[in-house]
Amino acid sequence: MAVETKFVVVRKGEEKMTFASKKEADAHDKLLDLAEAFTDWLLQSGMQMDETQAENLGLYLAEQKEAVQHILRTSKLPDLNAATATEKTESDVEGGKKIRAVKAA
Repeated sequence: MAVETKFVVVRKGEEKMTFASKKEADAHDKLLDLAEAFTDWLLQSGMQMDETQAENLGLYLAEQKEAVQHILRTSKLPDLNAATATEKTESDVEGGKKIRAVKAA
């Protein structure tokens, strides 16, 4: 019999994702926190959008956090080639390990 440890991200009583490590689960939880903050901010903006649109845009902005920060700092779009090189460098540093998420049942 094998024993497996799984880390589950739960939001508002609903299982969102299951991860193989605590580090990955914490990173996803922080992403969801940021997405929620963006969503609340968008809903308070007074712009014409429904909650689903605000949630989708909030999640997208959270996922693209580095690009958003770059644009705010430089007022320019990030170089896509530089972003790809950075991702490769980061994965090389981590030993080529990729984050593996398991969809919650």
